[in-house]
Amino acid sequence: MTDAPTPDDAGGMPAIPGMPDLGGLTGAMPDLGGLMDSFQKVQAARSQTYEGQSGGGVVKVRATGEMTFEAVEIAPEAIDAADPAMLQDLVLAALNDLTARMAQAQSEAMGALGGLDLGGLLGGAAE
Repeated sequence: MTDAPTPDDAGGMPAIPGMPDLGGLTGAMPDLGGLMDSFQKVQAARSQTYEGQSGGGVVKVRATGEMTFEAVEIAPEAIDAADPAMLQDLVLAALNDLTARMAQAQSEAMGALGGLDLGGLLGGAAE
């Protein structure tokens, strides 16, 4: 018969001589199921198409969560040859709206991943 370690009074295993006490390690580990769920939500957010707009919808910009721009739509009433700066501002505002919407969607999808530094694992999806 071998001398196997027996549970201590607190219900845990006693320390093994020469080994570090890892008793509190499992409590510090993240919920891996929650992380996987968050990771899948981030991947889904990256596969979506997002639209930003400005000028009440006269300028629209569409891109995927992977930052692939798909379309720019400019309504004829937004084009004024005498004022190109206005159209430039409208396009820039639509791009800013688009990136804000994408960042919000991806931030919401992050969930449990929000506080982790994954070193670029998500390809820039995290802010």
